[in-house]
Amino acid sequence: MKKTNRPLVLASVMLAMFIGAVEATIVSTAMPSISADLGGFSKYSWVFSAYLLMSTVTVLLYGKLSDIFGRKPIFAFGIILFLIGSLLCGLASSMEQLIFYRFIQGIGAGAVMPIATTIVGDIYTAEERGKIQGYLSSVWGISAVTGPAIGGFLVATIGWEYVFWVNIPLGILALAGVLLFLVEPQKKTKPSIDYLGAFLLTVSLTSFLYWLVEGGVGFAWNSALSYSLSLGAAAVFAVFVLVEKKAKDPMMPFDIWKNKSILYANLVSLFTGMILISVSSYLPTYVTGVMEQPATVAGFTLTAMSIGWPIAAFFSGRLLIKIGYFRTSLAGGIFLVIGSLLFVAMRPEFGPLWAAMSSFMIGVGMGLTSTAFIVSIQAAVTYEQRGTATASNMFMRNLGSTIGVALLGSLLNSSLLKYFQDNERDYTLNSVNGMLTEDSRNQLPVDVLSFLQEGLTQALQNVYSLTAIFAVISFVLIFGLPRKKGVSSNG
Repeated sequence: MKKTNRPLVLASVMLAMFIGAVEATIVSTAMPSISADLGGFSKYSWVFSAYLLMSTVTVLLYGKLSDIFGRKPIFAFGIILFLIGSLLCGLASSMEQLIFYRFIQGIGAGAVMPIATTIVGDIYTAEERGKIQGYLSSVWGISAVTGPAIGGFLVATIGWEYVFWVNIPLGILALAGVLLFLVEPQKKTKPSIDYLGAFLLTVSLTSFLYWLVEGGVGFAWNSALSYSLSLGAAAVFAVFVLVEKKAKDPMMPFDIWKNKSILYANLVSLFTGMILISVSSYLPTYVTGVMEQPATVAGFTLTAMSIGWPIAAFFSGRLLIKIGYFRTSLAGGIFLVIGSLLFVAMRPEFGPLWAAMSSFMIGVGMGLTSTAFIVSIQAAVTYEQRGTATASNMFMRNLGSTIGVALLGSLLNSSLLKYFQDNERDYTLNSVNGMLTEDSRNQLPVDVLSFLQEGLTQALQNVYSLTAIFAVISFVLIFGLPRKKGVSSNG
């Protein structure tokens, strides 16, 4: 019988992780240029929200489908859709088109990261997983180191379109490797797919996200539309929970959440997702718009997070065996708090090195916690539940990023609008587009540029203050994790 070629499958999975890493950093680096080219700063956060929303909603469904049909067909479907979305994003001629194509890209992305991680959980033993997940996170981070640099270079030379197209050849290689070299056990169970659960979750999250992003900007918080969206989202989510409890094969089996390792790892991941998106979405805007640095330097400040992540992940795999999940996660939580407080203290005159140092600390915190969580969750369940359990953690981190980008985007937009109003200036959010590139800055009068930079600084200060609160909450939640040492497995 043909066996799985573990090194080649691992290499293919690493390529899939590379796509995720590039998506997280390259697009952020290019966004100031994209916004200046296509216009629509008011829709800035939707470029992230559209992608995150669909990848969040679909991640649970893909995790469940991979447990039913196997990892290969679901991984293949996801990566092909992701590559189609990437191609279309580069062809977008307006911000609205780009947002729509990011929806398509996000639907595919929901399969790539969680199933790649689950495949590793399948082909390596519990004792090997800590080390291999550390390698995976390291490769994810090391590849992300090149992302901002490549992104800055592409934007400065041939255009922002190529930050999307760079995914395509690598995605094809990753797909070929998994299809050719992964051998899976035969599936004997009759498939039962929770379509109703998937639909209800999509409606609930979409309504909630739209409410967060547009609230205070597109409509007043105390308007009828605001109340309808928020109450409607809550009601549909309540129905989703009821449906899941009665479903034969639920998309989100709530019984796995009774395990403390899964419950608290997932709750912490919700808040670390918010922290992650805060840094990756808005740091390039701060560095280019306020510090007046080029896209390559903005990329460097994000690269620092991508350096901290793999270094910490590499050691996390070893720390898990020596000091256990709890202490490893706690160390990560401390770094997240330190990093977020450094962002709160940041001032424009501190320069990009301060931004990079803050970013590095966040990266270390993410590397320590994310590796510990994935390994502990995969050790807590059987093979038949591993796809769903791994997806639940990815779902919570993605959900955190989805809520985070909407909440923080809304806070940024409303802070800017209040600043304009308080100073009696007739500016709109799109006025910020003029300060995001050197050419457009040179066309602004000095007093106007200074006024806009002060407004953006204050608005982003509010964003980072909220991020610090998320970091403190995540640190407190880590104390709910079991205090056991070592690694155990359920298959």
